[in-house]
Amino acid sequence: MPMQNYGIDIWGDQNFVIKEDRVHVNYKSSPSLLEITQQIRQSGLRGPLILRFPHLIGKQINTLYKTFNAALKENDYTGKFRAVFPLKVNQFPEAVNAIIDHGGPHSYGLEAGSKAELIIAMAKTPKGSPITVNGFKDTEMITLGFMAAHMGHDITLTIEGIGELESIIDVASSCNLKVPNIGIRIRLKSSGSGAWAKSGGMDAKFGLTTTELLEAIALLREHELLQHFSMIHFHIGSQMEDIAPLKKALREAGNIYAELKKMGAEGLRAINIGGGLAVEYSQHLSTRLKNYHLGEFASSVAFLLKEVMDAKGVAQPDIFTESGRYIVASHAVLIAPVLELFSHDYQEKSLKLKETNPPLIQELRTLNEQVTPKNCIEYMHDALDHMESVLTLFELGYIDLEDRSNAEILVHLIIKKSLYLFRGKPTPELERLQGRMQERYLINSSIFQSMPDYWGLGQHFPVMPLDRLDKPAIRSASLWDITCDSDGEVAFNPEAPLYLHDVNLDEEEYYLGFFNIGAYQETLGMQHNLFKHPSECTIMLNNEGYEIENFIESENLLTILSDLGYNDSQILIQLKNNLAQAHFSTEEEKSDTLQQLELYLYQNGYLRTTN
Repeated sequence: MPMQNYGIDIWGDQNFVIKEDRVHVNYKSSPSLLEITQQIRQSGLRGPLILRFPHLIGKQINTLYKTFNAALKENDYTGKFRAVFPLKVNQFPEAVNAIIDHGGPHSYGLEAGSKAELIIAMAKTPKGSPITVNGFKDTEMITLGFMAAHMGHDITLTIEGIGELESIIDVASSCNLKVPNIGIRIRLKSSGSGAWAKSGGMDAKFGLTTTELLEAIALLREHELLQHFSMIHFHIGSQMEDIAPLKKALREAGNIYAELKKMGAEGLRAINIGGGLAVEYSQHLSTRLKNYHLGEFASSVAFLLKEVMDAKGVAQPDIFTESGRYIVASHAVLIAPVLELFSHDYQEKSLKLKETNPPLIQELRTLNEQVTPKNCIEYMHDALDHMESVLTLFELGYIDLEDRSNAEILVHLIIKKSLYLFRGKPTPELERLQGRMQERYLINSSIFQSMPDYWGLGQHFPVMPLDRLDKPAIRSASLWDITCDSDGEVAFNPEAPLYLHDVNLDEEEYYLGFFNIGAYQETLGMQHNLFKHPSECTIMLNNEGYEIENFIESENLLTILSDLGYNDSQILIQLKNNLAQAHFSTEEEKSDTLQQLELYLYQNGYLRTTN
């Protein structure tokens, strides 16, 4: 039956709270998301909206360092904790700027996996904070790494294959730039868990085998670069749901590190354990994703690496992490207006009753008028039985289409009332009926653009209405987006059901919030049907209220076409000429229509008619 708080105590991490009937940001002045949304929409904005809360990035960075440093102290660990944010998780300026601002006191750095990301890292990372470079690299990208080192950056180029090491050797011998730190990604036997488990294991895309690792050490020694080899790196998967594979990987990587130190890798001083800290997306206890908390994660890393190093008689290395999802997932919330309800049960005003109705219709009218908490189950059974009889009579030609429509409306009204009246005492039968009585909520958003992991990987994101949380939500909900694609749907799942409210959208607005969308979704977003990135703004909270900053509206139609390579000026001229040549009753009508066309072309591509 209906959720009471949409699982906010499971996924919310106390970032958002319910006060009275609304979702509020749980920080300083604690405004409601509905209040913020309504204020932004007063400017005339329509369509979906991304709200960014940079204080949540700061909270995650502070918690990460505090927890790991406490674990090091508790385990008498002598190495240091260091961390970088992988830019692939979210390269948008507002997210990166917040990471740099809040990460400064901790010397929090950035990780790059492409040339463009490396340029961001070189420009944005403060001196003294680390930069790591992962992924496949060519000579140009490696040379950029040398330039970064020469600028004074603490940069580590992590090689993914022997060919990259040979390129580093070539660049080092052909220029006088400072040589960066060199890291080696190792291919462990251990693999992770969950949807991204293939990031680890012997068949993983990245990393050197044991044989290749020994060859790399020999090459470094031969070319007098071994002193620059400072880090080994492994990654067994994003969103690790189970901590056991991590523990196994730590023992394996720790032993490799210790053996390399014994082989003379004196500059080696760090183990980079990659990313993988899981974020809780589930709204139901029965479908929770992870079986550990950050404290257990950090303590396991410190304890196991210390145990291995002490056994081998090797100094404990610095510990690097690259967990980006944990840092930014919570900071962004997608607000999507509901445009329409594709209701299977129409309102009473839709009834087209006659002066004299068939007996079954009259009986259904009586049941609908007299349903109470005591008789609702019995009346619901009677209504379902009557519906079967009505359909039989219609097939035999004894009642007409209006009678059938009236019966459908009345039966659904009786079931809906029964669900409402019996909401505190769920039964398996009622839950089955509730699933059958699904409502389709059309949201002004694109799942492909704003939540591509739902479409591509089946990744669930917490969703809840922004208000009415003091009222029962009894409608089992499927969410349809505005793309012309059947996959643009968040289907109702009986194992993890979503229930929403009955609303009259002719008289009131209804907004849904999608949470934990700040990691990967924005940069992976597809332009299906040419729906581009939603409008966005940053919300800066203080003790008295909040400020709305950095408002960026979604691209207008002409800009979207220009981005694809069309000549937007030519399209505008052609459309205006075509319209000008059409017949109009008056010149004033022609002028007004031309102005309206131009107005539409300079608006964003999301729907505007209602919401």
